[in-house]
Amino acid sequence: MSPINLALWVVGVILIGIGVSRARGPYQRYQALKAQDANVARYEQWRGGLRENSKTGASVAMAILRRRAQVGAGIAIAGVVVVVAGFAIH
Repeated sequence: MSPINLALWVVGVILIGIGVSRARGPYQRYQALKAQDANVARYEQWRGGLRENSKTGASVAMAILRRRAQVGAGIAIAGVVVVVAGFAIH
């Protein structure tokens, strides 16, 4: 076990922690907005009204939150790759 391996493991674990913490909040809020949007769609269907497919504030917020969650997940995946690289390097 060399110092390079240890450094890669530490950096990888830090990246995983940062990525998970950055992705958790936006993902939870995105899921809540998605559920609320589905509820509104069911209500509109029950009422017999047609729902427009135009952009709403909620749809823009969902796109922003989805992108933030994707960036956080990407950071966490990079951390996993760094940890695996720490195991692969001899």
